[in-house]
Amino acid sequence: MMVKLLRSGRLELVMFFIISSVLPWSILYAIKHTAMPDASTAQLWMIGTIIFALTGVGFGYGVGRRQQSRIDALHLALKQAAQGNLAVRLPEREGYSLGAAYAEFNELAGKLERRLQVMQRQNEMHVLQQAASNEEAVLEERKRLARDLHDTVSQQLFAIHMSASSLPKLLSASPERAGEVMEQLITMSSHAQKQMRGLIAQLRPLELEGRSLEDALERWFPDYCRQNGLQGELDWRVQGNISEAKEHQLFLIVQEAMANVVKHAQATSVTLSLSDTRTGLTMLLQDDGIGFRADQVRPGSYGLSTMQERALQLGGDAAIVSKPGGGTRIRVSLPNYGAEERAEG
Repeated sequence: MMVKLLRSGRLELVMFFIISSVLPWSILYAIKHTAMPDASTAQLWMIGTIIFALTGVGFGYGVGRRQQSRIDALHLALKQAAQGNLAVRLPEREGYSLGAAYAEFNELAGKLERRLQVMQRQNEMHVLQQAASNEEAVLEERKRLARDLHDTVSQQLFAIHMSASSLPKLLSASPERAGEVMEQLITMSSHAQKQMRGLIAQLRPLELEGRSLEDALERWFPDYCRQNGLQGELDWRVQGNISEAKEHQLFLIVQEAMANVVKHAQATSVTLSLSDTRTGLTMLLQDDGIGFRADQVRPGSYGLSTMQERALQLGGDAAIVSKPGGGTRIRVSLPNYGAEERAEG
């Protein structure tokens, strides 16, 4: 019986009840035999009533605060777990009120953390296997780009070369016609330059090959901002190591997010920051563009669906916060389940 009471946490409440019942009688007995030995029955009843009332209020307040603090701790732990911090644990003590609930929460959080850790590792392996299986697709894409280069930029350059070759004769024969050809050359060269930038942008995912995410972003991000007339700031605050799968997905997410900034935001500056905590990795991309209202965007547009899919593959999440005239903020979170366990191992 005693063991059952200890495990259920009821013994603590029973002890409080016993103390709150015995203490007033003890105080009244001490007053009757020491301070007021000649007190009448009416006086003792009045003093006893006051003592019982004060003791009851005092113990009730103390027990209430004690219980509320434990409920608050449980609520906070549930809130942290809902936000992805499954490493949180509550103190377990026998005879502790809510101790059984604490123990069940710890067991549930531990099971979820272990399962999500396994799922995350499996998804990381899947991402890497998927990337490896895409080599053939990459080769096909390079062939397509080669055809595009031949059909667009190469032909533009040939036309520019032919026009430039005719300029010396035109300058002597017809200066006005030569001026028109010069304007055509400027237009064609500008168009060829834009086409070349577009084709180069499609090759950017290769920037990560053989480099860490930090090195790739330091190389790619400023160059991409400069090519698109943006003032870019990169803030790298990651202290720990990042798995290869996470680096791969984050780089693709950053590229998708930056492409959206260029296409939709009409921004002049953009800030990219990456930081890690004990429980995960966070990427923030903030621009000073025109922003938008949530009801103006079709579900799945603005690249959010693609970024969410990439984040969800590793147990994370992606969200966009924006308002008209206030720019747009993209936040990607990738949890690191079982980080403490791996560090200890």
